[in-house]
Amino acid sequence: MTPITIRRWAWIHKWSSLVCTAFMLLLCLTGLPLIYHHEIDGLLGNGVQAPQMAPDAPRADLDRVIAAGRAMYPNKMAMYVSQDVGEPDIWNLTLGDNPTDASYKSIAIDARTAQVLAQPSLEGGLMGVMYHLHVDLYAGLWGKLLLGAMGLLLLTAIVSGLVLYAPFMRKLDFGDVRRTRGPRLKWLDLHNLLGIVTLAWALVVGLTGVINTWAEPLLGYWQFTEMAEMTAPYKNLPPPMHLGSMQASLAHAVAAAPGMKIGFVAFPGTPFTSTHHYGIFMRGDSKLTSRLYRPVLVDAQTTQVTAQRALPWYLTALLISQPLHFGDYGGSPMKLIWSLLDLATIIVLGSGLYLWLKRGGAVKTEMKRSAANGAAVTATVEGSAAPALTAQGGEA
Repeated sequence: MTPITIRRWAWIHKWSSLVCTAFMLLLCLTGLPLIYHHEIDGLLGNGVQAPQMAPDAPRADLDRVIAAGRAMYPNKMAMYVSQDVGEPDIWNLTLGDNPTDASYKSIAIDARTAQVLAQPSLEGGLMGVMYHLHVDLYAGLWGKLLLGAMGLLLLTAIVSGLVLYAPFMRKLDFGDVRRTRGPRLKWLDLHNLLGIVTLAWALVVGLTGVINTWAEPLLGYWQFTEMAEMTAPYKNLPPPMHLGSMQASLAHAVAAAPGMKIGFVAFPGTPFTSTHHYGIFMRGDSKLTSRLYRPVLVDAQTTQVTAQRALPWYLTALLISQPLHFGDYGGSPMKLIWSLLDLATIIVLGSGLYLWLKRGGAVKTEMKRSAANGAAVTATVEGSAAPALTAQGGEA
């Protein structure tokens, strides 16, 4: 690689890193508690636990479950009902003033007794703040798209750092940290070492994070194309005046998708279905397929299945990216690995910023010294604020 090529890659690496570093630090700091959000909610008393009962205890009729929740807010309409993976004893009912109400109420109901267990608050509180800072900066879709752009810069910094790593390591053994030649050189070596160690993880988390920020546009495109095709026969019909049994709808959906379980149900008018259908989203039973859904549309009046099809590739990629991003599909060992890698990335980010600031001070000092001696000044910027790798050793 020629010196000119190295300088170009170093310029790309430096500025892509500098622009996104503050955002990446925020995402790493807020992402760390989100890895353990279930555990933290439990410690804060915000978790919901179903009472112990026999494993073969009969399930309550879903219409009864929904009625129990609506009795608390008779003027609100049902929006969604769902079960979390690994929580078959609890139905989560969402109620709102309209099908797209952002200030909805969430109610946890025992799936066996139809008794209300709690009304968990998804907004406010520590986890709510961490979630919004991590997902949309409290700025909705525009905040998500901004974070997606920062994620693309992160990927650029990682790739450019990888390109620059090979010429830098020609002078050093892998993992060598020069502790005796000043703090800046020591942090440069640590920055490069941790950057290469976390490379694969940073690429996975960065790419899946970018994909997650596109969730709303991707969902909107799916509604405009495939959902419109599945509901085309109902296009000019008036909305139903009476909704049929949810329990019967569920039974028909299960029969239409054998071997799958209920993930969540969208009521008519919500973004995941039409004004005429229950959108019943079935999921698989394995670690991976439990995150993948198959929409089954059920006529909200007759409770009969009218259409079903697999999700398109772009929504499948979105669904796979979510558990990969937070590392919450492999139990406690996976969460621990994700946490350690997150902490290592924070060190990489901080050290990269430190190296850039120290290099700026060194350049200014050299300029003053050269000016005092009447010499021509030439400054070659090295180091980086990289969230990935720095390629130039400087004093190496």
